[in-house]
Amino acid sequence: MNQIQNQHTIGQPVSKNRRTFLKQFGAGFGMFGLSSLLNNAVMSADNKGLSGVPHFPPKIKNVIYLFMSGGPSHLELLDYKPTLKKFSGDQLPDEISKGQLFAFINEDAKLLGTQFDFKQRGQSGMQISELLPNIASMSDEITMIHSMYTEAFNHDPARVFINTGSQIPGRPSMGSWLSYGLGSENDDLPAFVVLLSGKGQPLTVNSWSSGFLPTMHQGVQFRTQGDPVLYVTNPKGISDSVRKQSIDAVNDLNAMHYQDVLDPEIETRIAAYEMAYKMQMSVPELMDISSEPESVHQAYGTEPGKSSFANNCLLARRLVERGVRFVQLYHRGWDHHGTADGSIVYDLPQRAKEVDQSSFALVQDLKQRGLLDETLVIWGGEFGRTPMMQGSGDPKTLGRDHHPRSYSIWMAGGGIKKGFVYGKSDDFGYNVVEDPFHVHDLQATILHLLGVDHTKLTFKHQGREFRLTDVHGNVANKILI
Repeated sequence: MNQIQNQHTIGQPVSKNRRTFLKQFGAGFGMFGLSSLLNNAVMSADNKGLSGVPHFPPKIKNVIYLFMSGGPSHLELLDYKPTLKKFSGDQLPDEISKGQLFAFINEDAKLLGTQFDFKQRGQSGMQISELLPNIASMSDEITMIHSMYTEAFNHDPARVFINTGSQIPGRPSMGSWLSYGLGSENDDLPAFVVLLSGKGQPLTVNSWSSGFLPTMHQGVQFRTQGDPVLYVTNPKGISDSVRKQSIDAVNDLNAMHYQDVLDPEIETRIAAYEMAYKMQMSVPELMDISSEPESVHQAYGTEPGKSSFANNCLLARRLVERGVRFVQLYHRGWDHHGTADGSIVYDLPQRAKEVDQSSFALVQDLKQRGLLDETLVIWGGEFGRTPMMQGSGDPKTLGRDHHPRSYSIWMAGGGIKKGFVYGKSDDFGYNVVEDPFHVHDLQATILHLLGVDHTKLTFKHQGREFRLTDVHGNVANKILI
């Protein structure tokens, strides 16, 4: 029997007679409502996590993951390579790439120099692209990682891998593991929230799935237009009291069924119904960013009522302010092959413009409100782009292929060093040559900052104990303070 069942098994089976069932739990639903059952008998809908977790004092409470979906070019944005520019048009040396597979190009594709200027920034001297002037201005507040790598070189497997620790769909995502282990700090909001923006390749729920964990830990997608959460609004003609009565009645039946079969998914269903009702009260106010001062809207570049990355950054701050554990913002449109997906000359600057101001504003806003020391902000995609060219060479069709062997991300916030560069790629930005930082290392480090030993947060499934990092992963102690 898994850990959930061990924690919540409730004595001897009871009669299906409803009155006997209610007496068993001390107080009727009519007096205390469904939450009495949930808190005392089955599973608390507020989800306070597992006993004994965190394993040690945490450095942070929350994570905001700014996920640039599609694979932004580290060579145009974050990892300056003058040698690549010097040898643009030449062949990559055989000893570097011979016999390796790529998603679309061949190994004889020509090198392509960086298309935009880089400058040294701040006291740290970080080299950051002209395309990210606002992010560059806070170089002394971030840790830049130039040695990120993964094994997956196609989008969906790579996204699933960096989020779940496996290229095969079906494993729990990082936010789900944190919801399961640490729980939520707010009884009226889920522990794990997902926000989407941009256009491009479709995203699948596999990236924020709860996998084999109870489904109450799946990421809840909030929308910035229409209903913030699907079906959170009452159907026409249904009042709040009628909705609550129907939820209580359904959950009465679910709770009685749980006593017969002890299926933890029934507990999850009960908790989900209760959370849905609570979100009817809490989410509309949360999502109404029009109540923010005009100075905040100007700082983020938000437009209330529209769907945008800027709006989602402001919502991310509002979510962690209210105790949401893990907030993940997906911004699509970074897959620049130089074909129909877009050019790194014409389309990449637009993607960078869409995220630069608001990413900066988010970090500064958290800092001004005293939240940055307890929040980790991560910025990056599922992989980088090749130093070799894809396309005809015309700026309108100039692109780069997928590149998993080396790319860059940055972090800011609690527990990590400021103005610090970690790792190094070779002169072409092709291979990692110093302090490799694998996907599992990223996951282990994030969990460590939250006070979680990644080797000890496990769940038994199909006969063995699983974890987010499975059998790999090391904490990157060099970036920690």
